[in-house]
Amino acid sequence: MHSLDTSLREQVRVLGEGLGRTMRNALGDDFFRKVEQIRQLSKQLHRGQVEQQELIQALHALKDDELLPMARAFTQFLNLANAAEQHYRARERVVEDYRGGEQPGFKALLTRLKEGGHAPADLVQALERQQVELVFTAHPTEVSRRTLIQKYDALDACLAEYEASYQPALRERVLVRLEELIAQAWHTDEIRNQRPSPVDEAKWGFAVIENSLWQAVPAFYRALDRELEAQGASRLSLEAAPIRFASWMGGDRDGNPRVTARVTQEVLWLSRWMAADLYLRDVDQLRSELSMHQASDELIQYLGGPAREPYRVLLGQLRDRLRATLDWLKAQLDGQPYQDERVIFDADGLRAPLLLCYRSLCDQGMQVIAEGLLQDILRRLSAFGMNLLKLDVRQEAPRHAQALSEATQFLGLGDYALWDEQRRVDFLLHELTNPRPLLPTSWPCSEETQEVLATCRVIAKERADALGAYVISMAGQPSDVLAVALLLKAAGVKRAMRIVPLFETLADLERAPRVIDGLLALDWYRRYSSQHQEVMIGYSDSSKDAGQLGASWAQYRAQEALTQVCAQHQVALTLFHGRGGTMGRGGAPTQAAILAQPPGSVQGRLKVTEQGEMIRFKFGLPALAERALEVYTCAVLEATVAPPPAPLPAWRELMHQLAETGVQSYRALVKDHPDFVRYFRQLTPEQELAKLPLGSRPAKRKAGGGIESLRAIPWIFAWTQVRLMLPAWLGTDEALLKAEEAGQSELLREMVDGWPYFASNINMLEMVLAKVDLALVEEYEQLLVDEALHPLGRTLRQRQQTLQAVVLRLREQTELLQEVPLTRQAIHVRTPYIIPLHHLQAELLARVRACEQQGVCPTAEQQALLERALMVTIAGIAAGLRNTG
Repeated sequence: MHSLDTSLREQVRVLGEGLGRTMRNALGDDFFRKVEQIRQLSKQLHRGQVEQQELIQALHALKDDELLPMARAFTQFLNLANAAEQHYRARERVVEDYRGGEQPGFKALLTRLKEGGHAPADLVQALERQQVELVFTAHPTEVSRRTLIQKYDALDACLAEYEASYQPALRERVLVRLEELIAQAWHTDEIRNQRPSPVDEAKWGFAVIENSLWQAVPAFYRALDRELEAQGASRLSLEAAPIRFASWMGGDRDGNPRVTARVTQEVLWLSRWMAADLYLRDVDQLRSELSMHQASDELIQYLGGPAREPYRVLLGQLRDRLRATLDWLKAQLDGQPYQDERVIFDADGLRAPLLLCYRSLCDQGMQVIAEGLLQDILRRLSAFGMNLLKLDVRQEAPRHAQALSEATQFLGLGDYALWDEQRRVDFLLHELTNPRPLLPTSWPCSEETQEVLATCRVIAKERADALGAYVISMAGQPSDVLAVALLLKAAGVKRAMRIVPLFETLADLERAPRVIDGLLALDWYRRYSSQHQEVMIGYSDSSKDAGQLGASWAQYRAQEALTQVCAQHQVALTLFHGRGGTMGRGGAPTQAAILAQPPGSVQGRLKVTEQGEMIRFKFGLPALAERALEVYTCAVLEATVAPPPAPLPAWRELMHQLAETGVQSYRALVKDHPDFVRYFRQLTPEQELAKLPLGSRPAKRKAGGGIESLRAIPWIFAWTQVRLMLPAWLGTDEALLKAEEAGQSELLREMVDGWPYFASNINMLEMVLAKVDLALVEEYEQLLVDEALHPLGRTLRQRQQTLQAVVLRLREQTELLQEVPLTRQAIHVRTPYIIPLHHLQAELLARVRACEQQGVCPTAEQQALLERALMVTIAGIAAGLRNTG
């Protein structure tokens, strides 16, 4: 069983001592002694050796100008602890934590499937057909600057050197470099001065590929091939790509006015530029390595005759073509004309000559050379193509309806917005099959409609292999999908594009099967979609709407029903899971989440979002990325060829009861309690979060709206900051308690043991409860919340305690996370450093609000200092808790 305590103690000590020396040099001995005093008090409080009041008094004694450096001190330590843990996980190949510590992998799975009667050749075929798409999305609550992330990544290399250095002189040199990086981080502002643009977010995604996945993908395939051969199977073909990559960064315009058609076009060009640049570096290196002269007749004929170093001649030509491609893309970005027949537009333009080299080397007995860097480049081509990341476009259904409403009124046909569903469908199908254009080239319409059409024109101009799907949020009817098809046609798109309705709220999820059934009943649409339908399941908004438990069951049932509907229409279904890192957004360990899907719903096809925060934790280092790809591949293969059995009727019946109780309980508080909104806004830093330069899109879909308009991510983030984690458990408490009181505890345990879906929910619930700290919640409440609202706070804390007791009885455990030691230890290690940040945050919130509401700040400079310190505490707590959004 893995133990963080022994593995990390030395590295955390080294990093902590380096930070201490840096702070002492920067701020003096007196301040450093205060940091140490607060750190020791926090550790003693965590062990139950002192009262909370002692720590609070020490923090209250700080001067105003000491609050920011104190917040920075504990934030920096948590960032360094994260870097050390990342290094440990990369070294031990532990991406996620599993109950009992078991780690899924190729070897164990292939052996188990083979023993279960699955022929190795069949498993290879399943892997060849597998289509997993990981969609990188920006993280709206990512507060760490890219500059700092790069410094923490550099620490990883130093820690590896430190572990490998046995000579004192070498180790001393590494320690000097470590301290230099720590000092650089300390003297760098951790909070951005301005929000990142959508293009900045996209560049961050490209950097993850350049720095990590570019190395991880071929390493992942080499490991998979070794295990397949060990089982007596053949390797995967060089064209196979069980996992591919896409992005929403620069394409997701849902509620984000900063994502425009111009931005989308720029991101598409930049993505291709980065791909061409990475391939150019690879081809340059390959050219320097392939100095041999023996070549096949096929290669010699391709070159037009013998050459002294034929591979270098061919690769030199390829290098020139890649340089021309980069010049063409730069001209596009600069708005300049550029013509060059050597430009490579698609992956085949690069793959064909590389495969020619590969075949020639194998033909000449040099297979070991062919399977080196050359094979790595071919594997990268299969995964990334010439576009690096396929870009999805997302827009909300009302924007499309508005565009068509303006169009029909302009054409004198009436108002599309007022038509019923059948009239809309009839109109859309008529126009989709009408050879004449729907609209003139230029017509008077609103700026919003101009932008929708401009985006469609970008799609029309771009190559199909650069784009992924067009995702429609707030989809509710078949006409929402047909509307996008018509707008694309009107903009000049000649090809069919994947159009993906996203079902988000509880009502949307319940309606989803009927919508897809109605859509697939249309002959025109079945032809357009080539008998394949992608449907996106929203996790964030459904949880915010109905509570985690009710939303989870609605998602499960929607997937079951969608699978049945598509099977009836003989249409292949891909379910696109819009997950985030937290439980309230569908977060769960990858293997558990995939195996928890309804039996038969995967079928080798899966698409899932990976948000910025989780991208860093799963894919930020090559060893972690390689392991994450392995986990995804294994889980999808297992869910396809050996899915778990369907749940028993008694389990489904009880789950339905739990969900109904959970939804009613959740909505009774969040939507119906007269004091809830005031309590939420006074207790949490929800209002202050708007000041943080986080992601590129606003925290709210509509300016000035209430809780209902608040995006699900800041809703969850705000509760996480105060350690109540309410969105993840509210409603579940009453549902489980009622089931227990009704004598259904044994049935619940049966469900945990035999139903992966239910087990995954309880596992994540246990992790969330372990991060709750009710003493801290009470401290926030005492400082920030009107006394008249305190009874609501006491009720919430009591409900959480009741739920925790129920979960422990259900688990038959004495403490939370008893079977998940890595997570338990990670929380334990960080807690003494997070506690001071929470107390500082509560005090700073009180002071900032007093400045704003009562005008008690002597100077604007002092207020700015307090706000800066508050922002740092938010960043530090997010770093300490990790899966925050």
